[in-house]
Amino acid sequence: MDLTKVFQQVKAASRSLTLISKEKTNEVLVALANEVEAKSADILAANEKDLAKKDPKDPTYDRLKLTAERLKGIADGIRDVAKLPSPIGRTIDERVRPNGLNIKRISVPFGVIGIIYEARPNVSLDVFSLCFKSGNACVLKGGTDAHESNSAIVNVIHDVLKKQGVNEDIVALLPAGRESTGEMLNARGYIDVIIPRGSAGLIRFVIVIAKVPVFETGAVTCHTYFVEKGDVEKGKNIVFNAKTRRPSVCNTLDTIIIHSKRLSDLPAICAPCETKNVTIYADEASYKALEGNYPTGLLEHASADDFGKEWLDYKMSIKTVNNIDEALEHIQNYGTGHSEAIVSEDQTACDKFVQMVDAACVYTNAPTSFSDGGEFGLGAEIGISTQKMHARGPMGLEELNTYKWVIAGNGQVR
Repeated sequence: MDLTKVFQQVKAASRSLTLISKEKTNEVLVALANEVEAKSADILAANEKDLAKKDPKDPTYDRLKLTAERLKGIADGIRDVAKLPSPIGRTIDERVRPNGLNIKRISVPFGVIGIIYEARPNVSLDVFSLCFKSGNACVLKGGTDAHESNSAIVNVIHDVLKKQGVNEDIVALLPAGRESTGEMLNARGYIDVIIPRGSAGLIRFVIVIAKVPVFETGAVTCHTYFVEKGDVEKGKNIVFNAKTRRPSVCNTLDTIIIHSKRLSDLPAICAPCETKNVTIYADEASYKALEGNYPTGLLEHASADDFGKEWLDYKMSIKTVNNIDEALEHIQNYGTGHSEAIVSEDQTACDKFVQMVDAACVYTNAPTSFSDGGEFGLGAEIGISTQKMHARGPMGLEELNTYKWVIAGNGQVR
């Protein structure tokens, strides 16, 4: 496949998106949601081919797996995106200068967005719906593990676009393999920005190699700090939800940080995790608190490598601290700027935590599992940005637009 030709076609097709009305955009998205449900058997059959090549014990197996229920959820997410206001053409700022010039800053699409992701076929639909709604074409580079699933999904997208009279070239799926990855990362002039979604290794590779600007959605470590005045019932539910709701996704709890004066409550806080066979890697103090109160086969002594680790599995570590400053230092040393939480009935502690933690999403008395575009009311998200340039946190529709200045005069000269 001549990828330069593919990039040229996507770039050219991106300009046609400016001519599609907001009403037509929504009509296409609803049609796509309906077609995903109608063609769910075909998509699931392709997904089974991918799953057959992967060990079910692999932590990424759950990310790869599609079900009828998950496809319905994805389709509902597309319908939700269709209902959201268009981000295109918003007046962000407007002023009239003393010389009479009217200066506006308005939102506009980037043009072409490239997405490189691993074994997450749902990303293909999430990305397309958000890019299309925000006026962007997209180039998709999924992992080899999910190529059958991604191909089936993109075929459905192309079928819908063709029926709706929209240029099919606004979305392209690149071949599996590393060669196409390298060409994509160097497609300057054709792709306007790249968003990587996946492991720390993938993200580092993209940042180092890419000549196209990159939105960083880094590998993640999420903490929950249970303070001296934390509520046990809240803490128990928050930890359980953050760890076990879906352990293979990026907003999952990786490390509990607990105040040393609350170690006696640690068995109660961790008790629900037994039902999901969560393995705990505990430091010395927390190990003693849990020994005899948590299943022996699920309790391990923590090593230095067990902190700052994204588990992506039914596993977590526990760190004991003597005060909030030690907790903040631990997060500073091991956090990744994604999502951090505190469980506390002390408002002063909550305020300090919010002020001092350097992360895209900071929670008080709520689990990090809420770090999600849908939960934030943004519709499906394209990723969670851990950088500080342009977009930070869940990247929804508004984050997929940049802006330009529009200046209206009446013959003024400088």
